[in-house]
Amino acid sequence: MVSFADQREAMVRKQIASRGIGDEAVLRAMRTVPREAFVPGWLHEFAYEDSPLPIEEGQTISQPYIVALMIEAAGVGPADRVLEVGCGSGYASAVLSRVARKVYAIEWHRSLADLARQRIRSLGYDNVVVVQGDGSRGWADEAPFDVIIVSAGGPDVPHSLLEQLAIGGRLVIPVGAEPRTQTLLRVTRKGEHDYERESLGRVQFVPLVGSEGWSADGLPLAPHRAPRPLRVPAPQRERLGAIIAESCEVIGDIERVPLEGLLDRIGGARIVLIGEATHGTSEFYRMRARITRELIDHRAFNIVAIEGDWPDVAMIDRHVRGRSGPPLREPPFARFPTWMWRNRETQDFVDWLAQHNRAAASRDEQVSVCGLDLYSLNNSIGAVLEYLERVDPAAASAARVRYGCFSPWEMDPATYGRATVSGALPGCEREAVAMLTSLLSRRMDYLARDGEDFFDAQRNATVIREAERYYRVMYYGSRESWNLRDRHMFDTLEAVLAHRGEGARAVVWAHNSHVGDASATEMGARGEINIGQLARQTFGPGAFNIGMGTDHGAVAAAANWDEPMRIMSVRPAHEDSYERLCHETGVGAFLLPLRRPLGSGLREALLPPRLERAIGVIYRPETELPSHYFQASLPAQFDEYIWFDETAAVKPLRSHEAAGVPETYPFAM
Repeated sequence: MVSFADQREAMVRKQIASRGIGDEAVLRAMRTVPREAFVPGWLHEFAYEDSPLPIEEGQTISQPYIVALMIEAAGVGPADRVLEVGCGSGYASAVLSRVARKVYAIEWHRSLADLARQRIRSLGYDNVVVVQGDGSRGWADEAPFDVIIVSAGGPDVPHSLLEQLAIGGRLVIPVGAEPRTQTLLRVTRKGEHDYERESLGRVQFVPLVGSEGWSADGLPLAPHRAPRPLRVPAPQRERLGAIIAESCEVIGDIERVPLEGLLDRIGGARIVLIGEATHGTSEFYRMRARITRELIDHRAFNIVAIEGDWPDVAMIDRHVRGRSGPPLREPPFARFPTWMWRNRETQDFVDWLAQHNRAAASRDEQVSVCGLDLYSLNNSIGAVLEYLERVDPAAASAARVRYGCFSPWEMDPATYGRATVSGALPGCEREAVAMLTSLLSRRMDYLARDGEDFFDAQRNATVIREAERYYRVMYYGSRESWNLRDRHMFDTLEAVLAHRGEGARAVVWAHNSHVGDASATEMGARGEINIGQLARQTFGPGAFNIGMGTDHGAVAAAANWDEPMRIMSVRPAHEDSYERLCHETGVGAFLLPLRRPLGSGLREALLPPRLERAIGVIYRPETELPSHYFQASLPAQFDEYIWFDETAAVKPLRSHEAAGVPETYPFAM
């Protein structure tokens, strides 16, 4: 059997040092402290897994990498006095004791504090003091501290901890609007009232319980926490449900429901953004396709822009417009989550669009399809190089040298981001920018050969530049990476509109969180923007935002990233949510006009903020409230809302189902 010492060494080498942790004192401490001593006996064999583990009192011991990351980020030195808040089983305190002069640890749960004290004492670490108490208020009698590390997530940085930080001291803490989703912050005290904040990326910790954190039942206590969504007592839910029922247009069969009223409300809009509350619900995909077909047939819309990668969606565009082109480096729609677009519902729309375009009088009258997203580093590099090989071999040689900077990261761009942020890799920003600049400088020469092919290459070069930025920024914080991504998607939309000409009109397919106006939601309060907000700011009433929702049913989703897709049951909506109000109508499916309501008083009744559910490709029903609900004002977020009370999962396509179709078919993998 492999000894715990060998497992510790492997943990440091594979999980910590390889991810960019370079502080020798931290690495030495991680090699020294036996993690198995800080977990229950039945978990000893898993002590060196690359994950958090459950401990007593329903709490967790942090992933080893996160412990090392926080200590290194705090710049802990041998002369430092350190306060750890939320010491749990005592593991991080023990590691800190091997780096710092003295460690003061506070734990909310008395039994955990007692266990931590015993475990640390049994190892002979005599520079750690553990007490039970409200860690969100710090330890004023021992302040100031050179370093404060908070191993639990708070709604904001507790004022008491800021006050107890020495001038020049560093505070590392997870902060988030919900109890179990946070951004890791580093706060440096520059002066008496001067603090510098830096984001270190998205993390997930147990809640910080205390008077300046969360209550034991998950409710916020901190005075600076935003107000909770409006509670909706049962009688009020029934009244609001009745108002919605009087103001909606009932949907029977998706394929037969009249949509003239919706088209009239859309009017002369140039952009129609159609959202979805999940990435795996059949009714959302089919209704979105039905509306899009009507907009194409009766309102001359000629662009469908989807929340997918540019080069992958370009394969759909070639198919529906009958254009040839080379294959991609990686098969399209092959990365997780494959079912998001590679499903029967999307295939049916693609088949319809190909038939529609074949009947067009000219190529200019055909409907094009484009991808707005930026994850496709490898396929986009391949597409740019292939284009230049055809039109300018000398430029292709120069491009290979420039893009060689990304090797061997094209297949694993997240690792590239970690390496550049940690300083282990200088980064490829200059090369990506130079390549795009070079391509644009030859615009007139390349356009003369084939405008469509040049535009595709230009967008792929832009994706490479933005993807390089994204994979670096994602380690600095969720807000920064979210904003970069949605700004890129909106810029791509504008570029496609400009490319198609003055009369171009686009339908956008993306999640509700992208197409609903972020300024009307909790996202906006966090400083996040999205496509829907940018579209309203740019196009005014020429942008029409449509959201969708459901109460219960089934959804195609995964429990964690890169895990297999499962058909999962969607729990009935939370009693304080907009979804619950729609369920109270007793109507199975409907259209609800919000920009121009059909019933009086609807907007006013629905404007106060309430909970709204968002399920992406990940669904965790066991933690649904903190994981999938956010605060929003529905009438300010959307111009129209579409409701399906009970829903079914999308039907993923298997490889054999595409057998017999042309090689150019986008889902033939």
